[in-house]
Amino acid sequence: MTKTKTQAALPLNQVLSGDCVEAMNALPEDSIDLIFADPPYNLQLKGQLHRPDNSQVDAVDDHWDQFSSFAAYDRFTRDWLRAARRVLKPNGAIWVIGSYHNIFRVGAALQDAGFWVLNDVVWRKSNPMPNFRGKRLTNAHETMIWASKTEGAKYTFNYEALKAMNDGVQMRSDWVIPICTGHERLKDANGDKAHPTQKPEALLHRVLVGTTNPGDVVLDPFFGTGTSGAVAKMLGRDYIGIEREDSYRKVAEKRLSRVRRLDREALQVSTSKRQEPRVPFGQLVERGLLRPGEVLTSPRGKTAKVRADGTLIGNDVKGSIHQVGAALEGAPSCNGWTYWHTKMDGKMVPIDVFRQQIRAEMKT
Repeated sequence: MTKTKTQAALPLNQVLSGDCVEAMNALPEDSIDLIFADPPYNLQLKGQLHRPDNSQVDAVDDHWDQFSSFAAYDRFTRDWLRAARRVLKPNGAIWVIGSYHNIFRVGAALQDAGFWVLNDVVWRKSNPMPNFRGKRLTNAHETMIWASKTEGAKYTFNYEALKAMNDGVQMRSDWVIPICTGHERLKDANGDKAHPTQKPEALLHRVLVGTTNPGDVVLDPFFGTGTSGAVAKMLGRDYIGIEREDSYRKVAEKRLSRVRRLDREALQVSTSKRQEPRVPFGQLVERGLLRPGEVLTSPRGKTAKVRADGTLIGNDVKGSIHQVGAALEGAPSCNGWTYWHTKMDGKMVPIDVFRQQIRAEMKT
Protein backbone atom coordinates (compact mmCIF):
# COMPACT_ATOMS: atom_id res chain seq x y z
CA MET A 1 0.00 0.00 0.00
CA THR A 2 1.25 3.49 -0.88
CA LYS A 3 1.95 5.66 2.16
CA THR A 4 0.84 9.27 2.36
CA LYS A 5 3.33 12.03 3.15
CA THR A 6 2.02 12.16 6.73
CA GLN A 7 2.37 8.40 7.17
CA ALA A 8 5.91 8.57 5.79
CA ALA A 9 6.77 10.96 8.62
CA LEU A 10 5.46 8.57 11.25
CA PRO A 11 7.56 5.96 13.09
CA LEU A 12 5.38 3.17 11.73
CA ASN A 13 5.60 -0.34 13.18
CA GLN A 14 7.96 0.73 15.93
CA VAL A 15 7.83 0.62 19.72
CA LEU A 16 8.84 4.02 21.04
CA SER A 17 10.54 4.44 24.38
CA GLY A 18 9.60 7.07 26.94
CA ASP A 19 6.69 9.05 28.31
CA CYS A 20 3.52 8.67 26.24
CA VAL A 21 2.60 12.37 26.37
CA GLU A 22 6.02 13.48 25.15
CA ALA A 23 6.06 10.79 22.46
CA MET A 24 2.59 11.72 21.19
CA ASN A 25 3.44 15.43 21.18
CA ALA A 26 6.35 14.61 18.87
CA LEU A 27 4.04 12.98 16.29
CA PRO A 28 2.41 14.97 13.46
CA GLU A 29 -1.00 16.47 14.22
CA ASP A 30 -4.06 14.73 12.68
CA SER A 31 -2.03 11.66 11.69
CA ILE A 32 -3.54 8.67 13.52
CA ASP A 33 -6.64 6.70 12.47
CA LEU A 34 -7.33 4.89 15.75
CA ILE A 35 -5.99 4.93 19.28
CA PHE A 36 -6.35 1.94 21.58
CA ALA A 37 -5.44 2.95 25.12
CA ASP A 38 -5.05 0.63 28.10
CA PRO A 39 -3.91 3.13 30.73
CA PRO A 40 -2.97 2.35 34.34
CA TYR A 41 -6.10 1.43 36.30
CA ASN A 42 -5.01 3.07 39.58
CA LEU A 43 -6.10 -0.05 41.51
CA GLN A 44 -5.16 1.43 44.89
CA LEU A 45 -4.17 -1.95 46.32
CA LYS A 46 -3.43 -1.96 50.05
CA GLY A 47 -1.04 -4.73 50.97
CA GLN A 48 -0.75 -8.23 49.52
CA LEU A 49 -3.67 -10.34 48.27
CA HIS A 50 -3.84 -14.03 49.19
CA ARG A 51 -5.93 -17.02 48.09
CA PRO A 52 -7.79 -19.19 50.62
CA ASP A 53 -4.79 -21.57 50.68
CA ASN A 54 -2.66 -18.56 51.71
CA SER A 55 -0.76 -18.46 48.42
CA GLN A 56 -0.08 -14.94 47.17
CA VAL A 57 -1.96 -13.55 44.16
CA ASP A 58 0.19 -11.94 41.46
CA ALA A 59 -1.78 -8.70 41.55
CA VAL A 60 -1.12 -5.39 39.80
CA ASP A 61 1.14 -3.57 42.26
CA ASP A 62 3.72 -2.19 39.83
CA HIS A 63 5.01 1.35 40.26
CA TRP A 64 3.42 2.51 37.00
CA ASP A 65 -0.03 1.87 38.50
CA GLN A 66 0.55 3.94 41.63
CA PHE A 67 -0.74 7.51 41.98
CA SER A 68 -0.69 9.68 45.08
CA SER A 69 -4.36 10.71 44.78
CA PHE A 70 -7.38 10.82 42.49
CA ALA A 71 -6.40 14.36 41.59
CA ALA A 72 -2.97 13.15 40.43
CA TYR A 73 -4.58 10.41 38.35
CA ASP A 74 -7.00 12.91 36.82
CA ARG A 75 -4.12 15.20 35.82
CA PHE A 76 -2.34 12.27 34.23
CA THR A 77 -5.52 11.29 32.35
CA ARG A 78 -6.20 14.80 31.07
CA ASP A 79 -2.61 15.16 29.88
CA TRP A 80 -2.48 11.98 27.81
CA LEU A 81 -6.00 12.48 26.41
CA ARG A 82 -5.07 16.00 25.26
CA ALA A 83 -2.01 14.63 23.46
CA ALA A 84 -4.02 11.76 22.00
CA ARG A 85 -6.72 14.03 20.62
CA ARG A 86 -4.15 16.22 18.90
CA VAL A 87 -2.72 13.34 16.87
CA LEU A 88 -6.06 11.82 15.88
CA LYS A 89 -7.32 12.53 12.38
CA PRO A 90 -10.60 14.53 12.21
CA ASN A 91 -12.48 11.29 11.54
CA GLY A 92 -10.36 9.25 13.92
CA ALA A 93 -11.56 7.44 17.02
CA ILE A 94 -10.29 6.14 20.33
CA TRP A 95 -10.92 3.08 22.49
CA VAL A 96 -10.08 3.24 26.19
CA ILE A 97 -10.32 0.20 28.44
CA GLY A 98 -10.52 0.22 32.22
CA SER A 99 -12.07 -1.23 35.35
CA TYR A 100 -14.42 0.28 37.93
CA HIS A 101 -11.36 1.81 39.59
CA ASN A 102 -10.75 4.30 36.78
CA ILE A 103 -13.14 4.08 33.84
CA PHE A 104 -15.69 6.55 35.19
CA ARG A 105 -13.01 9.18 35.75
CA VAL A 106 -11.56 8.50 32.30
CA GLY A 107 -15.02 8.73 30.72
CA ALA A 108 -15.64 12.16 32.21
CA ALA A 109 -12.20 13.34 31.09
CA LEU A 110 -12.91 12.07 27.56
CA GLN A 111 -16.05 14.15 27.31
CA ASP A 112 -14.38 17.18 28.89
CA ALA A 113 -11.61 16.92 26.26
CA GLY A 114 -14.14 17.12 23.43
CA PHE A 115 -14.42 13.46 22.41
CA TRP A 116 -17.88 12.15 21.48
CA VAL A 117 -18.80 8.83 23.13
CA LEU A 118 -20.17 6.31 20.61
CA ASN A 119 -20.55 3.20 22.79
CA ASP A 120 -19.40 1.65 25.98
CA VAL A 121 -18.62 -2.04 25.59
CA VAL A 122 -18.64 -4.50 28.46
CA TRP A 123 -15.92 -7.09 28.08
CA ARG A 124 -17.33 -9.98 30.10
CA LYS A 125 -14.58 -12.39 31.06
CA SER A 126 -15.66 -16.01 30.72
CA ASN A 127 -12.89 -17.08 33.14
CA PRO A 128 -12.47 -14.22 35.67
CA MET A 129 -10.30 -14.34 38.75
CA PRO A 130 -12.55 -15.15 41.75
CA ASN A 131 -13.04 -12.81 44.67
CA PHE A 132 -10.93 -14.60 47.26
CA ARG A 133 -12.08 -12.67 50.32
CA GLY A 134 -15.77 -13.13 49.58
CA LYS A 135 -16.55 -9.53 50.50
CA ARG A 136 -17.55 -8.29 47.03
CA LEU A 137 -18.98 -9.59 43.79
CA THR A 138 -16.54 -11.37 41.53
CA ASN A 139 -15.18 -8.68 39.22
CA ALA A 140 -15.95 -10.40 35.92
CA HIS A 141 -15.83 -7.55 33.41
CA GLU A 142 -14.00 -4.49 32.18
CA THR A 143 -15.44 -1.53 30.31
CA MET A 144 -14.25 -0.10 27.01
CA ILE A 145 -15.31 3.35 25.80
CA TRP A 146 -15.38 3.97 22.06
CA ALA A 147 -15.39 7.64 21.10
CA SER A 148 -14.91 9.75 17.99
CA LYS A 149 -12.76 12.87 17.96
CA THR A 150 -15.79 15.13 17.54
CA GLU A 151 -19.56 14.75 17.51
CA GLY A 152 -19.97 14.89 13.73
CA ALA A 153 -16.92 12.84 12.76
CA LYS A 154 -17.27 10.17 10.06
CA TYR A 155 -15.56 7.44 12.06
CA THR A 156 -14.93 3.95 10.67
CA PHE A 157 -17.46 1.29 11.63
CA ASN A 158 -17.49 -2.00 9.75
CA TYR A 159 -20.99 -3.00 10.82
CA GLU A 160 -21.37 -5.87 8.35
CA ALA A 161 -17.99 -7.33 9.28
CA LEU A 162 -18.89 -7.50 12.98
CA LYS A 163 -22.31 -8.90 12.10
CA ALA A 164 -20.69 -11.63 10.00
CA MET A 165 -18.30 -12.37 12.85
CA ASN A 166 -21.33 -12.84 15.11
CA ASP A 167 -23.06 -15.49 12.93
CA GLY A 168 -25.12 -12.94 11.03
CA VAL A 169 -26.55 -11.31 14.16
CA GLN A 170 -25.99 -7.63 14.95
CA MET A 171 -22.99 -7.25 17.25
CA ARG A 172 -23.99 -6.25 20.76
CA SER A 173 -22.12 -4.14 23.28
CA ASP A 174 -21.42 -7.04 25.65
CA TRP A 175 -18.51 -9.19 24.52
CA VAL A 176 -17.82 -12.55 26.16
CA ILE A 177 -14.10 -13.26 25.69
CA PRO A 178 -11.75 -15.15 28.05
CA ILE A 179 -8.73 -13.53 29.65
CA CYS A 180 -5.24 -14.58 28.54
CA THR A 181 -4.35 -18.10 29.56
CA GLY A 182 -2.16 -20.92 28.33
CA HIS A 183 0.10 -20.29 25.34
CA GLU A 184 -1.22 -16.76 24.82
CA ARG A 185 -0.06 -15.59 28.25
CA LEU A 186 3.47 -14.27 27.77
CA LYS A 187 6.08 -15.18 30.39
CA ASP A 188 9.37 -13.60 31.40
CA ALA A 189 12.70 -15.33 31.89
CA ASN A 190 11.60 -16.52 35.35
CA GLY A 191 8.38 -18.08 34.04
CA ASP A 192 6.23 -15.35 35.60
CA LYS A 193 3.65 -13.22 33.76
CA ALA A 194 5.46 -10.79 31.49
CA HIS A 195 2.69 -8.24 32.10
CA PRO A 196 -0.06 -8.38 34.75
CA THR A 197 -2.81 -6.93 32.53
CA GLN A 198 -2.05 -8.48 29.13
CA LYS A 199 -5.18 -8.27 26.96
CA PRO A 200 -6.37 -11.20 24.81
CA GLU A 201 -5.79 -10.94 21.08
CA ALA A 202 -9.45 -11.83 20.48
CA LEU A 203 -10.48 -8.54 22.09
CA LEU A 204 -8.19 -6.47 19.87
CA HIS A 205 -9.17 -8.49 16.80
CA ARG A 206 -12.79 -7.46 17.25
CA VAL A 207 -11.89 -3.82 17.90
CA LEU A 208 -9.62 -3.51 14.86
CA VAL A 209 -11.82 -5.43 12.42
CA GLY A 210 -14.79 -3.36 13.49
CA THR A 211 -13.30 0.12 13.57
CA THR A 212 -10.27 0.22 11.26
CA ASN A 213 -9.39 -0.68 7.68
CA PRO A 214 -6.22 -2.23 6.20
CA GLY A 215 -3.49 0.41 5.97
CA ASP A 216 -4.83 2.45 8.89
CA VAL A 217 -2.43 3.61 11.60
CA VAL A 218 -3.19 2.34 15.11
CA LEU A 219 -1.51 4.05 18.07
CA ASP A 220 -1.24 2.45 21.50
CA PRO A 221 0.23 4.87 24.07
CA PHE A 222 0.41 2.16 26.78
CA PHE A 223 1.81 -0.62 24.61
CA GLY A 224 2.79 -3.12 27.30
CA THR A 225 3.66 -6.44 25.68
CA GLY A 226 2.18 -5.36 22.35
CA THR A 227 -1.18 -7.09 21.91
CA SER A 228 -2.55 -4.19 19.85
CA GLY A 229 0.55 -4.15 17.65
CA ALA A 230 0.54 -7.91 17.11
CA VAL A 231 -3.10 -7.91 15.99
CA ALA A 232 -2.63 -4.75 13.90
CA LYS A 233 0.32 -6.30 12.07
CA MET A 234 -1.57 -9.53 11.43
CA LEU A 235 -4.57 -7.60 10.06
CA GLY A 236 -2.57 -5.39 7.72
CA ARG A 237 -2.72 -2.22 9.83
CA ASP A 238 0.32 -0.15 10.79
CA TYR A 239 0.99 0.35 14.49
CA ILE A 240 2.88 2.73 16.71
CA GLY A 241 3.52 1.62 20.27
CA ILE A 242 4.71 3.78 23.17
CA GLU A 243 6.09 2.04 26.24
CA ARG A 244 8.34 3.45 28.94
CA GLU A 245 9.16 0.13 30.66
CA ASP A 246 12.20 -1.49 29.07
CA SER A 247 11.20 -5.02 30.10
CA TYR A 248 7.81 -4.74 28.36
CA ARG A 249 9.33 -3.27 25.20
CA LYS A 250 11.72 -6.20 24.87
CA VAL A 251 8.89 -8.72 25.21
CA ALA A 252 6.74 -6.80 22.74
CA GLU A 253 9.48 -6.52 20.10
CA LYS A 254 10.26 -10.24 20.33
CA ARG A 255 6.55 -11.02 20.03
CA LEU A 256 6.07 -8.72 17.03
CA SER A 257 9.02 -10.23 15.18
CA ARG A 258 7.14 -13.55 15.07
CA VAL A 259 3.84 -12.15 13.76
CA ARG A 260 3.01 -12.67 10.10
CA ARG A 261 0.71 -10.35 8.18
CA LEU A 262 -2.31 -11.99 6.56
CA ASP A 263 -2.44 -12.02 2.77
CA ARG A 264 -4.45 -9.37 0.97
CA GLU A 265 -7.44 -11.60 0.26
CA ALA A 266 -7.70 -12.72 3.88
CA LEU A 267 -7.77 -9.09 5.03
CA GLN A 268 -11.01 -8.35 3.17
CA VAL A 269 -14.13 -8.13 5.35
CA SER A 270 -17.85 -7.89 4.76
CA THR A 271 -18.92 -4.35 3.91
CA SER A 272 -22.27 -2.61 4.00
CA LYS A 273 -23.94 -1.43 0.81
CA ARG A 274 -23.56 2.13 2.08
CA GLN A 275 -19.80 1.77 1.70
CA GLU A 276 -20.01 0.65 -1.92
CA PRO A 277 -19.23 3.24 -4.62
CA ARG A 278 -22.27 5.28 -5.64
CA VAL A 279 -23.55 4.45 -9.14
CA PRO A 280 -26.22 6.82 -10.53
CA PHE A 281 -29.01 5.11 -12.48
CA GLY A 282 -28.23 7.46 -15.36
CA GLN A 283 -24.85 5.76 -15.73
CA LEU A 284 -26.63 2.54 -16.71
CA VAL A 285 -28.41 4.48 -19.47
CA GLU A 286 -25.19 6.17 -20.64
CA ARG A 287 -23.41 2.82 -20.78
CA GLY A 288 -26.23 1.24 -22.82
CA LEU A 289 -26.99 -1.34 -20.14
CA LEU A 290 -30.54 0.03 -20.26
CA ARG A 291 -31.92 1.95 -23.24
CA PRO A 292 -34.17 5.03 -23.33
CA GLY A 293 -37.70 3.81 -23.97
CA GLU A 294 -37.10 0.43 -22.34
CA VAL A 295 -39.91 -0.66 -20.02
CA LEU A 296 -39.11 -1.74 -16.46
CA THR A 297 -41.49 -3.91 -14.45
CA SER A 298 -42.11 -4.29 -10.73
CA PRO A 299 -42.80 -7.64 -9.01
CA ARG A 300 -46.47 -6.63 -8.85
CA GLY A 301 -46.72 -5.72 -12.52
CA LYS A 302 -46.30 -1.93 -12.32
CA THR A 303 -44.43 -0.52 -15.30
CA ALA A 304 -42.36 2.55 -16.09
CA LYS A 305 -40.34 3.69 -19.08
CA VAL A 306 -36.66 4.68 -19.01
CA ARG A 307 -35.94 8.23 -20.18
CA ALA A 308 -32.72 9.53 -21.70
CA ASP A 309 -31.78 11.57 -18.61
CA GLY A 310 -31.89 8.59 -16.26
CA THR A 311 -35.38 9.21 -14.90
CA LEU A 312 -38.53 7.09 -15.27
CA ILE A 313 -42.09 7.86 -16.27
CA GLY A 314 -45.05 5.71 -15.35
CA ASN A 315 -48.74 6.57 -15.04
CA ASP A 316 -47.87 10.26 -15.49
CA VAL A 317 -45.43 10.06 -12.57
CA LYS A 318 -41.93 11.28 -13.38
CA GLY A 319 -38.79 11.08 -11.27
CA SER A 320 -35.98 8.85 -10.08
CA ILE A 321 -36.22 5.07 -9.94
CA HIS A 322 -36.96 5.44 -6.22
CA GLN A 323 -39.54 8.24 -6.51
CA VAL A 324 -41.56 6.59 -9.27
CA GLY A 325 -41.57 3.24 -7.50
CA ALA A 326 -42.74 4.82 -4.24
CA ALA A 327 -45.48 6.80 -6.04
CA LEU A 328 -46.85 3.76 -7.89
CA GLU A 329 -46.94 1.75 -4.68
CA GLY A 330 -48.31 4.59 -2.55
CA ALA A 331 -45.38 4.06 -0.22
CA PRO A 332 -43.22 6.66 1.60
CA SER A 333 -40.04 5.23 0.05
CA CYS A 334 -38.81 2.58 -2.36
CA ASN A 335 -35.47 0.99 -3.22
CA GLY A 336 -35.67 1.29 -6.99
CA TRP A 337 -32.61 -0.90 -7.52
CA THR A 338 -34.36 -3.99 -6.20
CA TYR A 339 -37.93 -2.91 -7.10
CA TRP A 340 -37.50 -2.48 -10.86
CA HIS A 341 -36.79 -5.49 -13.07
CA THR A 342 -35.87 -6.04 -16.71
CA LYS A 343 -35.66 -9.13 -18.89
CA MET A 344 -32.21 -10.63 -19.37
CA ASP A 345 -31.59 -14.03 -20.99
CA GLY A 346 -35.31 -14.71 -20.84
CA LYS A 347 -35.53 -14.06 -17.08
CA MET A 348 -36.69 -11.04 -15.08
CA VAL A 349 -33.80 -9.69 -13.02
CA PRO A 350 -33.52 -6.61 -10.77
CA ILE A 351 -31.69 -3.68 -12.35
CA ASP A 352 -29.29 -3.86 -9.41
CA VAL A 353 -27.32 -6.51 -11.34
CA PHE A 354 -26.11 -3.75 -13.68
CA ARG A 355 -25.07 -1.55 -10.77
CA GLN A 356 -23.07 -4.43 -9.28
CA GLN A 357 -21.45 -5.00 -12.67
CA ILE A 358 -20.21 -1.40 -12.74
CA ARG A 359 -19.00 -1.62 -9.12
CA ALA A 360 -17.03 -4.77 -9.94
CA GLU A 361 -15.37 -2.93 -12.81
CA MET A 362 -14.38 -0.11 -10.44
CA LYS A 363 -12.47 -2.55 -8.24
CA THR A 364 -10.38 -4.02 -11.04
